[in-house]
Amino acid sequence: MNNLSLDTTIIYPENKNSIKKAIILFHGYGGDGKDISMLSYNWTRHLENTIILCPNAHQKCSINPLGYQWFDLSNDEESFVINQTMEAEKKIIIYIEEIKKKFKLNNKDICLSGFSQGCMISINIGLTSNEEYNCIVGFSGKIINKEDLSNRIKSKANILLIHGSLDSVVPPNNLLDAKDFFIRHKVNIETKLIENCEHSIPLEASSHALQFIKKNFNK
Repeated sequence: MNNLSLDTTIIYPENKNSIKKAIILFHGYGGDGKDISMLSYNWTRHLENTIILCPNAHQKCSINPLGYQWFDLSNDEESFVINQTMEAEKKIIIYIEEIKKKFKLNNKDICLSGFSQGCMISINIGLTSNEEYNCIVGFSGKIINKEDLSNRIKSKANILLIHGSLDSVVPPNNLLDAKDFFIRHKVNIETKLIENCEHSIPLEASSHALQFIKKNFNK
């Protein structure tokens, strides 16, 4: 458990370098921390003082008991989804506070990132915090509920959203929809559409995300 409230796959900096930054990677629906941690192996050698933490969600997945979910997708009623995401946010905020205390970090030292459902939850956590995060990187996601998020925005971390042009799980029009939302709310947003890409994170997406994270960590 690594003394954290969510079971976590942790990738420490190479050569036991001191920890000055952190990336928290949130997996997608039915996935787990080990699954999403594969992304980190393209990143860690380029981020000398960065720890990468990949937690399992707090709920077992309703359709894949071997995986986890940040919120239940069995009911798409608006109030149900919002209640589910609020529950997840409470768990994650506790978890992030544990990370900050354990590794002596502040929000400005942390990048929130995630795939699909993990991207959605990263956006909510990252923009409703009292203290601004360093940046947010989302793959193949969307804004869960624009009205809810609009009412709760408190901080404006730099955001990068990446999406596949052939994504049939979370259609790519959600990328343009989110971009429009963030521009209207004066949130710094960058987007990248990966051609001929389905619901996945190819090397091109991973490399583009790495450059964005490095740029923001080095500010």
